[in-house]
Amino acid sequence: MSYTGVADTGPCDGWQASPSNPTGGGKPHAKKPLTETFVFRCTTAEKAELRAKAEAAGVPAATLLREALGLIEARRRKPAPRVDPALVLAVGRIGGNLNQIARFVNRALLDGRVDLDALAVARQLVVIERQLAQIIEVARRC
Repeated sequence: MSYTGVADTGPCDGWQASPSNPTGGGKPHAKKPLTETFVFRCTTAEKAELRAKAEAAGVPAATLLREALGLIEARRRKPAPRVDPALVLAVGRIGGNLNQIARFVNRALLDGRVDLDALAVARQLVVIERQLAQIIEVARRC
């Protein structure tokens, strides 16, 4: 149900997978079980270098070694960007404000209230928009 009282329809309605997150056609890829262990001796410096290379590549050391043998092609993950904790806190507070507004509107619609003060809701959304603009400006300066 949308906020206008008309049912939403579209490709993401219900429990369907999002087009940006497909389910893979229903057939899982069969992986061979990893049952064997290989142990080798190395120096402390070599071990540290291997771990550092794996961390820089964003993969476990075992995946890095399998990739070196040409057995697999590891998928690289983007490292999470470093963000100021104050920025995360501010955005979290704004998210809380949005949740409160959504809860109020949903509860009012479920109760059959059609006397929602649209001006008050719009005013709160403008306040939130301004807060986000300020946070973005501060983040850009850093």
